[in-house]
Amino acid sequence: MYNVTQATPEETYAQIEADLMEAISVLPSTLSNAEFGRLTKGAAQAILGKVYLEQGKKSLAAAQFAEVNGTPGSTSQYGYKLLDNFDDLWDIDNKFNSESILEISHTNESFAGWGNAYNDDAEGNMVSTMVGPRGFVDLDTNDDVPAYSSGWSFNPVLPELYELMKNDPRFEATILDCKTLEEQGKISYVKGYLDTGYFLNKFAPLVSEEHTGAGDMWLNHRQNSYAIRLADTYLLEAEALGGSGARAQALLDAVRERVGLPSVSVSMDAILNERRIELAGEGHRWFDLRRAGLLASKLSGRGFVSGTHEIFPIPYKELENTKIEQNPNY
Repeated sequence: MYNVTQATPEETYAQIEADLMEAISVLPSTLSNAEFGRLTKGAAQAILGKVYLEQGKKSLAAAQFAEVNGTPGSTSQYGYKLLDNFDDLWDIDNKFNSESILEISHTNESFAGWGNAYNDDAEGNMVSTMVGPRGFVDLDTNDDVPAYSSGWSFNPVLPELYELMKNDPRFEATILDCKTLEEQGKISYVKGYLDTGYFLNKFAPLVSEEHTGAGDMWLNHRQNSYAIRLADTYLLEAEALGGSGARAQALLDAVRERVGLPSVSVSMDAILNERRIELAGEGHRWFDLRRAGLLASKLSGRGFVSGTHEIFPIPYKELENTKIEQNPNY
């Protein structure tokens, strides 16, 4: 590695684009049930659209997303369609549904334990344990509050997001309001680090879903997670279209109509706001803010430094005995 020169971002993106174009030409449009979890042509096109959009190649991105999305609200050429009920997205047994484009598979049968928790053969969903409230106790078994499996209370939902979502139809499926439930005497829980009383309900595990076989229960949740789903690509295409025009409006409307919300005039701000609520907790917000040029204004209070934190540092071991240079300001 002594004489390998460092690739530019442009060269790296070009290689990614070439790989995806080659994959799109040979991948199947659909899969049999036995092959669910593998990539399809539509998934590769969705990834390529995201790669284009991250580079500001909006017209190319819009073209790829249009192939994936089809007519807003209808079934696309690849069989993608928004689920009628937003809550059904988070049903642990509703895997590889019509809205799923790229889904990360998890199982409770890999027997993961603390000795191999972070190895390739540990295939449970640890996020479920991470975001679950710590020490959850259901004090009133006669109410309609599900019995949540105790977790580690990481990544609590901030009050800002709670206030933004509290009147939205997607609120209950997205946010578990332990603060109010405790005040009502229905539950108790242990306050973890930076507790707000609000937790991500999309992935919060239930006692009824706990793994009882070999391995450690905390490490073997079987809920899958979406890397890309159709509501995401609808809103990404609307963004790639510049947040204007009839198609961008139809794409935004379809996402809102699914949860019973009225139309709002499409704009880049409207799309950004819709993505924040629709995709809350799914790992897209930071990238949305970066594309919008809002990282510094939104995250400076949380330690973000412009000119540094837009990208990660390169690990020291990757720099040794190479010509690779560390990223700026690290």
